[in-house]
Amino acid sequence: MDFELSEDQRAVRDLCREFAREVVAPAAAELDREERFPYEIVRQMGEMGLFGLPFPEEWGGAGADFPSYCIAVEEISRADAGVGITLEAAVSLGAAPIHEFGSREQKERWLPDLLSGRRLWAFGLTEPQAGSDAAATRTRARLSDGEWVIHGAKQFITNAGTDISAGVTISAITGEHPDGGRPEISAILVPREAPGYEVLPAYRKLGWRCSDTHPLAFDACRVPEANLLGRRGGGLQQFLHTLTGGRIAIAALCVGLAQACLDAALAYASERTAFGQRLSRLQAIQFKLADMATEVELARTMTYRAAVAYQRSEGRATGEVRKLAAMAKLFASETSKRAADQAVQIHGGYGFIEDYPVARYWRNVKVNEIGEGTSEVQRLLIARELGCG
Repeated sequence: MDFELSEDQRAVRDLCREFAREVVAPAAAELDREERFPYEIVRQMGEMGLFGLPFPEEWGGAGADFPSYCIAVEEISRADAGVGITLEAAVSLGAAPIHEFGSREQKERWLPDLLSGRRLWAFGLTEPQAGSDAAATRTRARLSDGEWVIHGAKQFITNAGTDISAGVTISAITGEHPDGGRPEISAILVPREAPGYEVLPAYRKLGWRCSDTHPLAFDACRVPEANLLGRRGGGLQQFLHTLTGGRIAIAALCVGLAQACLDAALAYASERTAFGQRLSRLQAIQFKLADMATEVELARTMTYRAAVAYQRSEGRATGEVRKLAAMAKLFASETSKRAADQAVQIHGGYGFIEDYPVARYWRNVKVNEIGEGTSEVQRLLIARELGCG
């Protein structure tokens, strides 16, 4: 049992930490205030190879392991979670399904641009009536003259409406199973230029304000039959598989954000004085900082454990991997929320002022318990793998 990072993993961590500190962090407050997508930062991350980290060199990737990618997400998110989710969604939800399930022609068409960061791909599972209940999708696609004709809507879709967004993988009902009429759900690749594809106005969000999030509408949207991703009827399983890796990466994002909360709280407590001494010398504050540091370290260890298990399974979402992914996402997301709350508390009134980064951290943490599976869903998944029910 070895808890040390490899030489390559340390190199990724150091590279991303320096970039986050020197490039991302100085721009974070302004990007958040202006709700502006970080095109220049995305371009630089692409040049650094971050969008291709866990993918083979054959398709333009860096050939690194999955834990290295999670370390990159953690370090970028430590500077800004909005930039972190842009990277995570582009890799785990955008490029990964195409690499995992796509035909050679699909990979050749889209992966080079996606793994270089020149273009972004989105993941369209959630609908107005289908969030945690992913099988309740209402979007439909029927074959007509060699094309899929799609009708429906998706919501809360990351990286769907930028100037470099290339398209989205959607789940859609393509028929019924012969075993009793269950909906047949398939995954379909829908490029941005497809007729009938509409990107609706962006959401006004509480947090992750520099990331791109839009609802999408499909009105008789037409794409070639060859844009089916994987086997027909396998869409729901493919999407749930994709979410397993995505949850581990989201856990890494949460660890980075929780670490940022601890960094800010510790720095403030070391400078601010009260009752004739620094806050960091007051036992009440020391206990808060100690608890934060302990939980952050536990969340990091849990996330790395899940990332290693995912890597060793070669991306197969086994029961053990699903359980570890759910545990990591659950604990890390709730850790980040507690860390942000305590960071604001330690800052006192200043924590409530947007001039201090902890106010932004506090706004960013809540969605961690919702996106890519709510905390309630994670607990259900864990219980299921424990054999409950």
